[in-house]
Amino acid sequence: MAAKLIIFTACVASALAQYPAPAYKPAYSAPAYSAPKAYAPEPAYAPAPYNFEYSVNDPHTYDVKSQSEYSDGNGYVKGSYSLLEADGSTRTVEYTADDYNGFNAVVKNEGGYKAPAYSAPAYKPAAYAAPAYSAPAYKPAAYAAPAYSAPAYAAPAYPAPAYSAPAYKPAYKPAY
Repeated sequence: MAAKLIIFTACVASALAQYPAPAYKPAYSAPAYSAPKAYAPEPAYAPAPYNFEYSVNDPHTYDVKSQSEYSDGNGYVKGSYSLLEADGSTRTVEYTADDYNGFNAVVKNEGGYKAPAYSAPAYKPAAYAAPAYSAPAYKPAAYAAPAYSAPAYAAPAYPAPAYSAPAYKPAYKPAY
């Protein structure tokens, strides 16, 4: 067994000896990174105030809405919009926004369908009273369980099977 192992090791060594060890050389040099550049500050723009307004009143689609907004260009915005709701009411939102207070809105709903006020039913249902049952009087003779006798079954009688002798008898032959 040791001779087989020595022969196998010699074969593997001679197979590996015919190939030289690879010499790895990097094909390129490591990249050189420069320091990140500082971002240029955002340019300061002159204030751009604006003012706009629009309204829509389409009787075919029942689209009724409007909006108006004003800005002073320095971060203060004031505006409002309104629209006609499906129930016929008009929702109006008035809002302001600035850098100090953030966005603030006031919502108003006017007109439309008013739901009827709920009122308690006029009738009072009768109070439920559980039926009164009296316990039955104990009568041992009248309420005793009836005595039953065990059922008696007779075993069925079957005739003994009758088998006829087989007509063919094979002769035994040894297999050797």
